[in-house]
Amino acid sequence: MSGGAWTVLAVAGVTAAYALGSRRLASTPVSSALVFTGCGVLLGPVALGVIGLDEAGPITALLEAALTLVLFTDAMTVRRRDLTRGGFLPRRLLGIGLLLSIAAGWLLAWPLLPGLTVWELALVGVVLAPTDAALGKTAISDPRVPPLVRQGLNVESGLNDGMVLPFFVVLLAAVPGTSYAAEGVAGTFWRSLLLSTVLGLLVGGVAGRLLQAARARGWVTREWRHVYVLAVAAASYELAVVADGSGFIAAWVAGFAFGHALRNVPATPPGTPAAARGEDPDTTPELAEDLGGLLASVGLLLFGAVLLGPALEHLTWQIVLYALLSLTVVRLLPVALSLLGSGLRAPTVLYVGWFGPRGLASVVLGLLVAEEHVAGTELIGRVVAVTVAFSVLLHGASAPALAGAYGAWYRRAAASHEGLQESGEVPAGGGRRRRGHHGDPAS
Repeated sequence: MSGGAWTVLAVAGVTAAYALGSRRLASTPVSSALVFTGCGVLLGPVALGVIGLDEAGPITALLEAALTLVLFTDAMTVRRRDLTRGGFLPRRLLGIGLLLSIAAGWLLAWPLLPGLTVWELALVGVVLAPTDAALGKTAISDPRVPPLVRQGLNVESGLNDGMVLPFFVVLLAAVPGTSYAAEGVAGTFWRSLLLSTVLGLLVGGVAGRLLQAARARGWVTREWRHVYVLAVAAASYELAVVADGSGFIAAWVAGFAFGHALRNVPATPPGTPAAARGEDPDTTPELAEDLGGLLASVGLLLFGAVLLGPALEHLTWQIVLYALLSLTVVRLLPVALSLLGSGLRAPTVLYVGWFGPRGLASVVLGLLVAEEHVAGTELIGRVVAVTVAFSVLLHGASAPALAGAYGAWYRRAAASHEGLQESGEVPAGGGRRRRGHHGDPAS
């Protein structure tokens, strides 16, 4: 049997085994991310050798597909009201905290990761800035946690991976020897940012209006409407790639345009009774979200085998220290500074600051850096792999207990203090169906 067949068999076996116990494990510290990553290390070349290092190409393609779907559906389901009414928390986290996190990651990398250039150090900060709330899904799904906090963390994790992409491509253009450097910063800005944005707006906006027109005429079934989302996400990504732009930026922007069209272009004539209007457009991305979660789970398994396992053989105290600081100081301090004057209590600031896990976006961006084959990429890859591994372990294991403890504090505080900021209203409905990587409901 070929190595590829053994890999498929191993992935299928782990996925099926976890699926059978998914509900039992959902409320325990044993998260899906921990299971898949740990099994990946066990099946990789450092242990059983079932999955080999020659699988890097397919792994990259799978992870890029997963990130494309996540970027598209996250952008598609975020509403303007999520950032306006009751949205001061995600606005501060994204507008202030994200930039401070990138800067802090850059500065701390300077003394701990010698041998990297100033732009490579900045890349480390950018790659490890986006958060993946699915790695600690209980933190934003536990009903004991106030809705304002759950909504804020959910919106933040849905937008910050897309927001770091412009920084990522510009920094890659500044690193000599990369494919982006050949075009220069100006060329990269034009193709990867401006052109990709225009293409994303065009594809998403037109596709959304076409879907609404088809729904109004009763031409599209529920099942094919869900499949349509996959086609639009793939088309936006590939069109930008063909134009030598950034497929990820195009997919992210297309998601915004597509979601805006679904919510603002009527699919039925005015005055149509509610019972005759058909399915809620908020359910449209369900298939894409589920498929993205499944691909992310499989990606974490392969990440554990091909990236994390080898990285563990080259650990240094500098890598371990930076990874721990990235999950603590680099996250907690910017969050605390961004929330100054917000009226949120210290337990809330600490809770929000701790639950900034690193996941899919960091893995994919780290792989893209490694593909450039420039000086320092091996070290960057090891730092990213170890940081994500610590995040999978620490955030996943701590989420149930800390969500319960914080929820208990909030219940006492809300009972004894009127007008508690944490009790503020948030928009009803909308938002993402925050799921774990395995695709089971987080609630």
